[in-house]
Amino acid sequence: MKLQCDVEVINRMLPTFGMKNKGKSSRAVLSIGKHVDSLCLLICTSKDRSGSKYKLKENIEKFFTWFVEEGKATVRLKEPAVDICLSKADINGLKNFLSAARLAHRGSNTDTLALSTLAPARARDVEKPKKKLTILSKKDYPLTSNFPYSLEQLQVSYCKLSRVDMRMLSLKALRRLDLSNNHIKTLPSTIGDLTFLTELILHNNHLESLSHALCDSTLQASLQHLDLSQNQLKVLPTRFCQLRELVNLKLDDNKLVQLPFHIGRLTKMRYLSAAHNQLTVLPGDFRKLSLENVDLFGNPFTRANALEHTIHLTFPLTLQELTLRAVVDRRIPYGPHIIPFHLCGELEFWKACDCGRACVSSYIQTAVSMNLHLVSHTVVLVDNMGGTEAPVQRHFCSLVCYCEFMDSCVQRGLR
Repeated sequence: MKLQCDVEVINRMLPTFGMKNKGKSSRAVLSIGKHVDSLCLLICTSKDRSGSKYKLKENIEKFFTWFVEEGKATVRLKEPAVDICLSKADINGLKNFLSAARLAHRGSNTDTLALSTLAPARARDVEKPKKKLTILSKKDYPLTSNFPYSLEQLQVSYCKLSRVDMRMLSLKALRRLDLSNNHIKTLPSTIGDLTFLTELILHNNHLESLSHALCDSTLQASLQHLDLSQNQLKVLPTRFCQLRELVNLKLDDNKLVQLPFHIGRLTKMRYLSAAHNQLTVLPGDFRKLSLENVDLFGNPFTRANALEHTIHLTFPLTLQELTLRAVVDRRIPYGPHIIPFHLCGELEFWKACDCGRACVSSYIQTAVSMNLHLVSHTVVLVDNMGGTEAPVQRHFCSLVCYCEFMDSCVQRGLR
């Protein structure tokens, strides 16, 4: 029986001599095994790889297990008078270890215990958990060994990876994953299993699309920085804006023909760069953003003209259109278990009219020039002419709303 965790051995007698414990824990390997016909506990650390032995049979005064679910516990020995404080342990491994220690203390049913050889620990077993690892060449990439389970930051660049190594997705403590400068074409849907991931860098790969599964995963609650620059992306998933914790989004040097329709839902986003794409117009939701910096340089934006419009209105409005508008306006819950799946898809793309009401499939669409300073403190010039304006879509639920908008444009001298 072995357990790897942090250990601090506290001598309860030191205060009587006016001395204090150091109060520092060390990475250690704990083993329960036989020594001279008695069950003992061996604690090996990096400073003492041979380890210190403690008798267990009838020698445990008390177990403190209030915080086992956090990977913590304390074993109080009678002789010597020490408290063995365990932390940062695997929860299931800790529970099994404590059960084995109880059996060893009682001296009963010891035949069922998986005893270990009380031998010095290997250096790698008692090293402090590695939290950061950087691999910048293919020759350094681990093929026969696993990544350290304790990693919080992992960078694997210039290794010509064509896919994400599934071993990376078992690193549950990972907060930053940098896979830039590889040949990755697709992301596995299980990348969302990295529940603590706040930063994902995929700069300069061969990505052609992102899956809906990524947007529906636990990354919704954790991902803050996403770098998808220098890939082959043409569109982003319709549910992309469910990643509502995003603060920094980089989309430069792709083939994007449009930004996410509901980009205004990314209320925490402060930095957006989508330079050198194929954007001709920005979605209407773009007006809801509140950014610190925006960079849209090098896109073939069309010249906005409110008189140029596309009419998708039907007269009279269909019963389906009226119903879908009511669902949005009244915030009625819906889903594929309530209404047909294809209608759920249409509701994903409802548009907001200037009057405040919704329109779904029946609307008038135009584009109006907007100064990007209205949504961002700092604006990188849109073109070489020093412009900071870009066309933004506008939608109208009826001819009345469109005519009122055009009247206001005439009054303000806008085109």
